Amino acid sequence: MIDHIIEAIEAAETIILHRHERPDPDALGSQVGLKKLIEATYKDKTVKVTGYSEPSLAFLGEMDSVTDEDYKEALVIVCDTANTPRIDDDRYTLGQTLIKIDHHPEVDLYGDISWADPSMSSTSEMIYLLATTGKKKLTVTDEAARLMYAGIIGDTGRFLYPSTTAQTLYVAAELVRFNFNRSNLYNQLYETKPAVAKLKGYLLDHLNLSEEGVTSAKLTENVLATYGVTPEETSVLVGTYGDVLGIKAWVIFVEEPNQIRVRLRSKGPHINTLAAQYNGGGHPLASGAKVKSWEEADQLVNDLKDICRAYKKSEEE
Repeated sequence: MIDHIIEAIEAAETIILHRHERPDPDALGSQVGLKKLIEATYKDKTVKVTGYSEPSLAFLGEMDSVTDEDYKEALVIVCDTANTPRIDDDRYTLGQTLIKIDHHPEVDLYGDISWADPSMSSTSEMIYLLATTGKKKLTVTDEAARLMYAGIIGDTGRFLYPSTTAQTLYVAAELVRFNFNRSNLYNQLYETKPAVAKLKGYLLDHLNLSEEGVTSAKLTENVLATYGVTPEETSVLVGTYGDVLGIKAWVIFVEEPNQIRVRLRSKGPHINTLAAQYNGGGHPLASGAKVKSWEEADQLVNDLKDICRAYKKSEEE
């Protein structure tokens, strides 16, 4: 599969890289990292990245200006996106060839070439393997290494999540051989604004652990306004409840214009199928979704309790 992807890259004059909406470090690390790899290896190719530019992650790279004309006979590669509705910039279908590279459980079968491997910690890990394990090696620069490393530590929670494997640690060890400032990268990824830190205190103060091991929190527009935090800035709070004894799974609802964003996390029960029922998806232990009302949010919490109740029963058996 790696060789097929490299062959497609070599055959293309123009390559346009996509990833999922509301990008996280892995989405950008894999997308922009792949751009840097291709540019360093093939000086004559035009490589562009497209999608919404997330201000809080601008240090991982800015998006390019891409016209409809750019897609003519172009190779399009979509990184880190399991289902087509989540692909940022719906022009991904305009190219000549489409490739999917992703580490989520398969949701949509799309692409002329599809490399989907849920055993991988991150799509950034896959991009490193793409660059280094095929018949044709790509040139890994310091900047490409920084981006792939950012993607890996982002999706593994700095190597704390179960998705971290021996191969993940090997790849990370290879990447830190390159010349980039890891301390600065960690600060950029994890430093918290005072307002966001205070909102974290609000979440902990409103802990409501159920007998099933579920807790939930609603960050309404009024709450966000009170603390002076935007919906986008709440993404760093998703792990707030992870260290609380007795919690099996948790959900944080974030009110946005016209919808309520859902951030789901788990310590064991699989939650990605639940997310799929609510216009979302993701990993078994880390997923996202969307609901249209607080009544629907309450129903999601009840469904999550059912999942955790069944999980606890299976543990007891």
